[in-house]
Parts: sequence; C-alpha cells; structure tokens
Amino acid sequence: MNPNLKNLNKIEFVVTNACTGRCKHCSEGEHKSCGERIDPAISANAVRKIASEYDIKTVMTFGGEPLLYPETVYAVMSVAKKLNIPKRQVITNGYFSKDISKVREVAQNLANCGVNDLLLSVDAFHQETIPLGVVRIFAEECKTCNLPIRLQPAWLVSKTDNNPYNLKTCEILKSFADLQIPESDGNIIFPEGNALKYLAEYFKGEFPKNPYVENPNDVRCISVSLNGDVLDGNIYQHDIMEIIKNYKP
Repeated sequence: MNPNLKNLNKIEFVVTNACTGRCKHCSEGEHKSCGERIDPAISANAVRKIASEYDIKTVMTFGGEPLLYPETVYAVMSVAKKLNIPKRQVITNGYFSKDISKVREVAQNLANCGVNDLLLSVDAFHQETIPLGVVRIFAEECKTCNLPIRLQPAWLVSKTDNNPYNLKTCEILKSFADLQIPESDGNIIFPEGNALKYLAEYFKGEFPKNPYVENPNDVRCISVSLNGDVLDGNIYQHDIMEIIKNYKP
C-alpha cells in the first residue's frame, strides 16, 4: 500500500463541467468543457478496485451538473451500494430537465441505485440563473422517493456575514420550510474562478484557503476529473491501482 494514501477513505468524481447554472461564486469559472463527461463503466470499475484495498467511507459525484449525465451517477452509486460503502453522495443544483416525468424518473433512479445523501445546492448564487420552481419540484420528487436530501447553500465570507447574497440565501432557504428538508452547514465560498472575478471585493484582501486541497503526503480523498485525470495518472490510460501504487508527492 502506498504510504501517501494509507488513510484514503473517499473517492469523488467530477462527472462533467457542463452546467445549467452560470454562478458568480463558481470556482470552476465559465464551464468551457461543456460537451465532456466521464465514462460510467470506467468510473464504476475504479470504485470497485479501490474499495477492494482501501476502507472507503464515502463516494461522491458532482460537477458542473452531474444529473445532465445521470448514467454515470447511477453506475458509480450502484457499485458503491453493492460494496456497502456507507455514504453515497450526489451534489446537484436540481435543474437538469424541465420535463417533470424526467425529473421524477431521475429522482426514483437515484433512490434505487443507493444514493443516501443528496445535497441540493440552493442559494442566492444558483438562483440568479436557475429557476427555483423546477428545483423545488425535484426536491418534492426526492422526498416522495424517500431519497435522503439536504439543502446545501453557499455562504459568502461566512454564514453569519450580513451581505446581500447571504440575506437572499436565507430567504430562499425559508421557501423550502414547508418541505421540512434538513439544511447542511453548506460551504464557504473561496475566491477561485468566477468567485475571484465577481466577488473579490467581499473578501477585503483576506482570501481564505481552498478547503478542498489535499495534503500530498496524506491523501484522504482522490478526485477523478471528467477527462479521467487522477493523482499523477489517467484512468483511461492506466489501471487505477497502478496509478495509486506509483503516486509520489
């Protein structure tokens, strides 16, 4: 076992950079790679191999908007369920189709494939370009399917900072009160990509560090990019276990 990954317990996949939102706070910027997505079978196989040697606690899929390509999410989560990986997460903005029957189908499929922690991104930033009504319908369908769902807002500066974006986010969260959906702690925006471009003034020169950067000597989460890049390799070109074995900080 590679000593630099001895504590590895999480696998995440960037399903696609394509997105239905154009959010000011997005660390990925303008989402220019909008036609790409990661292969479902190769992703699922990577989960299977890694979990055979590591005690994986969490598998996550996100984007962009991962539910634009739900087959990858289904494939990854189905394998994670079969392997009894405890936490099977999806981060979504809830806006991937205007077709209500499609929305209902995807919600049911997510429940069937084993997703047990769906994080729904709703806040002032997402709702500048994403219609809240469609997102609410998706949330209702998730509850109908008994799919565990939490609201996942993005906070600017801090959750308690009294800026216009946070105030609007609070209003949006209140609009879900009747659905009784739990609210996660959310995440604090860090200035990269669009956030650096559009929101730098709010940080007042005190730029927080990216909380998702891994310690290269103690990697606990490996993130697979939509083009297959992971660590110092690529799962389309090399076996994931060889990539892990040969990884050096």
